[in-house]
Amino acid sequence: MPISYRKLLEMFKEKGISSYTITKKDKIIGQATLKTIYEGGHINTKTIEVLCEYLNCQPGDILEYDPDNK
Repeated sequence: MPISYRKLLEMFKEKGISSYTITKKDKIIGQATLKTIYEGGHINTKTIEVLCEYLNCQPGDILEYDPDNK
């Protein structure tokens, strides 16, 4: 997929945010959405907005476009 969430996953790791924290404890996104992110699938802009608000960042801080990654 040309959209990569590598930056987001690195940010989770740096901040010590586990899948339990993001999906169960803080209830930011659902487990299915987190799985989609790990698999490099498509998420909607509302999810990006919620993640940016939670992480206090901009969309470019959590995702990137790589046209060569198809």
